[in-house]
Amino acid sequence: MELLAHLPVVRERLAGDVRFTFESDPAATSIEEVVFCYPGIFALSAYRVAHRLHELGVPMIPRILTEHAHTRTGIDIHPGAKIGERCFIDHGTGVVIGATCDIGSDAKIYQGVTLGALSVTTEGVSRESPAKRHPTLEDRVTVYAGATILGGETVVGHDSIIGGNVWLTKSVPAGSKIYHRV
Repeated sequence: MELLAHLPVVRERLAGDVRFTFESDPAATSIEEVVFCYPGIFALSAYRVAHRLHELGVPMIPRILTEHAHTRTGIDIHPGAKIGERCFIDHGTGVVIGATCDIGSDAKIYQGVTLGALSVTTEGVSRESPAKRHPTLEDRVTVYAGATILGGETVVGHDSIIGGNVWLTKSVPAGSKIYHRV
C-alpha cells in the first residue's frame, strides 16, 4: 500500500522523462512516439517503479522489474541507482547503470554507456552498508555512446560532456568537455 502513496511522484518523474526525451531528440515526432516507441522510456518506467519499491525495502520484485526491462531493451539500470528528474536515454542498447550510481537531473545518456564499478573486490563491502562503487553525474551531464565511467569516487561535474568511447576513472570539474581526438 505504501507504493500507492508514491505513485504520483513516479508519474511526475516519468512525465518529466518523456517531455525531456521529446525536447532532446530532434528525431522524435510526438510525445506518443516517445511513450510507445522509445526503449529508454520503457527502461526508465520500470526503473522509476522499481526504485520506489527498492527504497521501501521490498525484496526481489525491484530486480525482477528492471531485469524485465533489461531483457526487452538492453538497458540495465539497477533499482538502487539514484536518477534525478528528467533523464534521456537515447537508443539505449548496452547502457549499464550500477547500484550505487547517482545521476542528477537533465542527464542525457547514449547507447553503450557504462556507469560502473572500478573493481569487483568485496573487501570491506557489506550488504547492509554497501560502499559507493559507481560514479556520480551531477546535473545536466551528457554522456555519449560507448563511454565508460567507473568508480565510486568519480564525479562528473554539472554541465559536462563526456564524449564517445571515453574511459574515465577520475573526477572532472563542472563544465568539462572530455573527448578523444583522432
